[in-house]
Amino acid sequence: MKSWKTQKLKQMAKALLSLKTEKEALAFLRDVATLEELESLSSRWNVVLELNKNTSYRDIAKKTGVSTATITRISHWLKHGEGGYQTALKKLKKS
Repeated sequence: MKSWKTQKLKQMAKALLSLKTEKEALAFLRDVATLEELESLSSRWNVVLELNKNTSYRDIAKKTGVSTATITRISHWLKHGEGGYQTALKKLKKS
């Protein structure tokens, strides 16, 4: 099975890590993604924040407009993924 951690993705991760401010990150994200893609990504992150607060799937769906099927998938990755969501949540809690 081919790894999802391609060279292209690694280069993008390095670009993200090089950014120092929220303004720089927002400018990069706007340039790299469509408004629809940004809305989708930010909605998914809002789902993570709500799941972290133990909000019910139904309430998350009402608040975010994200389907319960997508919430279920996000919840799975939050619990059994690569640890990226957990790392981001911990780092945000510290700041």
